[in-house]
Amino acid sequence: MLRSFLIGLVAGQRGMTPLAVVATATRNGSLPPELPAQGLLKHPVVAAGTAALAAAEMVGDKMKSAPDRIVPIGLVTRAMTAAYAGAALAPRDRRLLGAAVAVGTALASSYLGWRLRCAAMARFGQTATGFVEDAAVLAGSLAVTRLPATAAAA
Repeated sequence: MLRSFLIGLVAGQRGMTPLAVVATATRNGSLPPELPAQGLLKHPVVAAGTAALAAAEMVGDKMKSAPDRIVPIGLVTRAMTAAYAGAALAPRDRRLLGAAVAVGTALASSYLGWRLRCAAMARFGQTATGFVEDAAVLAGSLAVTRLPATAAAA
């Protein structure tokens, strides 16, 4: 469940990154394509599209017009991508639990991340804090993809 928890942390900060993580892991063979649509995510064009969506979200986050991550549509998006990725990263017999862990973590970390980001923006500005947050999201994504499934199940 550790991978599901970690992807929930990622989803709480960036909603599109979990799909890019699952697509990349499926494409490089470190995650078997067992869930619905996961075979589609393995396609190079679709995998590149998920990466482009994640990158666009990171760019858009630096804009003054970017909505808060806790607006309802943002929370729904984070919950959906976290559920899918959390299930994909969980052991086969614990997929529902993996989805639940990822969704709970994503929603809780959305609020926590939003509060921390607001406090940091008051001092350091939107762009600088956004880049720091992007670095944390990328590091978390790499941790999820590098963590072996056998270690994560323990």
